Amino acid sequence: MNFKIYTLGCKVNTYESNVMSDELKNRGYVESDNDIDICIINTCTVTNTADNKSMKLIRRCIKEHKGAIIVVVGCMVQNKQGSIDIDGVDIVLGNVGKSKVADYIDEFIKTKNKKIDIYDMMDVTFEPMILNNFNKTRAFVKIQDGCNNFCSYCVIPFVRGNVRSKKREDVLNEVHNLITKGHREIVLTGIHTGNYGVEFKNYDFASLLEDLVKVEGLERLRISSVEATELNERVLNVFKNSEILVDHLHIPLQSGSNSVLERMNRKYNKEYFINKINEIRNIRKDISITTDVIVGFPGETIEEFNETIDTIKKIKFSKLHVFPYSKRNGTKAALLPHHIDDITKKERTKILINLSNELENDYMNQFIGRELIFIPEIEKDGYIIGHTGNYLQIKVKGCKDDLNKDIKVVIRENNYPYLKAETKDYNLKI
Repeated sequence: MNFKIYTLGCKVNTYESNVMSDELKNRGYVESDNDIDICIINTCTVTNTADNKSMKLIRRCIKEHKGAIIVVVGCMVQNKQGSIDIDGVDIVLGNVGKSKVADYIDEFIKTKNKKIDIYDMMDVTFEPMILNNFNKTRAFVKIQDGCNNFCSYCVIPFVRGNVRSKKREDVLNEVHNLITKGHREIVLTGIHTGNYGVEFKNYDFASLLEDLVKVEGLERLRISSVEATELNERVLNVFKNSEILVDHLHIPLQSGSNSVLERMNRKYNKEYFINKINEIRNIRKDISITTDVIVGFPGETIEEFNETIDTIKKIKFSKLHVFPYSKRNGTKAALLPHHIDDITKKERTKILINLSNELENDYMNQFIGRELIFIPEIEKDGYIIGHTGNYLQIKVKGCKDDLNKDIKVVIRENNYPYLKAETKDYNLKI
């Protein structure tokens, strides 16, 4: 039987979809884009837009894949449990049970009985998931799940549950196995990645990084996202002492206004954030620092918005991911007064996207004329395309034989979103 998995949302969902794919393939199911017998939708609920996309995709799959087994899993299921009980959906799982999706499908094939399994996420343990292979040069490894921060705008702690971590030996074994399969880069991911190990005794995120950079054969280690407050002295010492950790960090700012940060229930102010970035750049001068910013949070005045712009310019991020505030029922922010109208949010979003483009081009231009090493991931129209450690996207003439190798190039021009380059040498070590 053929199956197809649709994934919405974050890198954790991407990882979990790949685990589901692995499990199904191990049972003899075939991943395909044609003649689909099983359709799995891994949903997202981080915003209203994500909810709408998830529901639209569910209904599209029911319509386009008539007769197929429809499986809906993930965050939107967990958040809006009743709304997924629709004709045509056969299996409904929240954020527990994805690793056993093959069991659910096998049971449905035998019984034809609709199955809905949604657990209380406030009292769950880490669901063991091991990814045996990934479909790209870089492979994600989920090391952690859940969040205890309870930012006032965010529904994720309610749908992902309490903080819980993968065992040290399981992380190390998974990374080792992925390296032996030819992956050059490992990306650590989680819902609150830097909070890894809070339930362990004498083993935390810094301890894991210290162990991982020693894994034989690992060329690059990347952190998908980390809070500024979790980049403590021990974590920064790993950056200082090991080149395995790449020159890129994604650190959510969310707002550059202290009054907005306080209403968001974030755990820092802008001065703390700026000082932390300065610490990092004292260790890694050329590091790329990207961020998330929420626009139009309830009560955001024009003065607070301008304060955010000033903070962003002072920090000089290399890219912004901009999100208009989305009201999520059940969160404290939903009850705040003075919600911002959609037109104002769109205007402010456009301003920050334009600023992001300016910052991204400024960062890219710094590397014109310099030698860099990148790992090509795809070949298209006689060019190979891939990323450097600091996540610059490089485009250079080449062929499929060059893929997944260390390629040394000289950057010649900014051809946004790519840096166009000329090849210097092949098969070089980083």
